[in-house]
Amino acid sequence: MSTEQNQQSEQTIQRPKLKWLPLEANPEVWNKVFHENGISNEWTFNDVYGFDPELLGFVPRPVAAMIFLYPITEAAEQFRHEEEAALVKKEQDISPDVMFFKQTISNACGMMALIHALANNKELVGPGLFHEIIEKAKNMTPDERAELLESNEKLASVHKDAGDEGQTRPPPLEERIDLHFICFVEVDGHLYELDGRKSFPINHGRCTDLVESSAKVMRKFIERDPGHENYSAIALSKLG
Repeated sequence: MSTEQNQQSEQTIQRPKLKWLPLEANPEVWNKVFHENGISNEWTFNDVYGFDPELLGFVPRPVAAMIFLYPITEAAEQFRHEEEAALVKKEQDISPDVMFFKQTISNACGMMALIHALANNKELVGPGLFHEIIEKAKNMTPDERAELLESNEKLASVHKDAGDEGQTRPPPLEERIDLHFICFVEVDGHLYELDGRKSFPINHGRCTDLVESSAKVMRKFIERDPGHENYSAIALSKLG
C-alpha cells in the first residue's frame, strides 16, 4: 500500500462518527420539519394504522412516499447481508432518476427517510433547506451526498429540534437504538426501497399503487421476524 493510501486509510479510521438523537415516529414532528422548511401544508405525514388491505384503505391519497419503522434484529441483519450479496450478483436495473443517500450519521435514519422522500419527489420541495440540499446533491455520488449531510450545520440543528419535539423523552445520546426508518417511493413505475444503511437502492419491481406495493414489502419484513411488535409506518399524503 502506498504512503498516500496509508494516509487516506488513517484519515478514514480517525474520522469521528457523528451521532444524533433519533426522531420519533410521530407525524406531527415530521410535519413540523417539513412545513418549516419549504414543503407545502398540502402535504402531510399520516399514521398508517395497519398493513392489511382494509386498514391501508384509510391512508389518504395521493401518496408520495411511505416510511417504515422496523426493529434491527439478528434476523433482519442476516437478511440485509444476504439480500445485498444476491443483488450484487444480479445487477439490478436502477432508474437514473432515483436519488440515493448513504447514511453515515448514527441515529439519523429518520431524517434520511425524510430526505429520501423529498429527493425523489422534487416537485413537492419549495425554497428552503431541503431544496438547497437536493440541488447540491444532484450530481454527487451517494458517498459524497453523505459528506454533504454531515457538514450541513442547519440540517443538524433542524434534526436536533425535531428530536426534542416528540411525545416521549429522547433517549441518552450514548444509548443504542435498535429501530430503523426506511423510505419507499415510486420512480418510473417501479417501487424503490431507500435505506442509507444499504449500499444501493432496492428495486422491488413494478408499482401500480405505492401504498399497496410498499405494504407488501413491509409485511415480508414482519413475516421474517414475527416475534417483535415495533413495526409501524407513516404515509406522506396530499390532503384536500
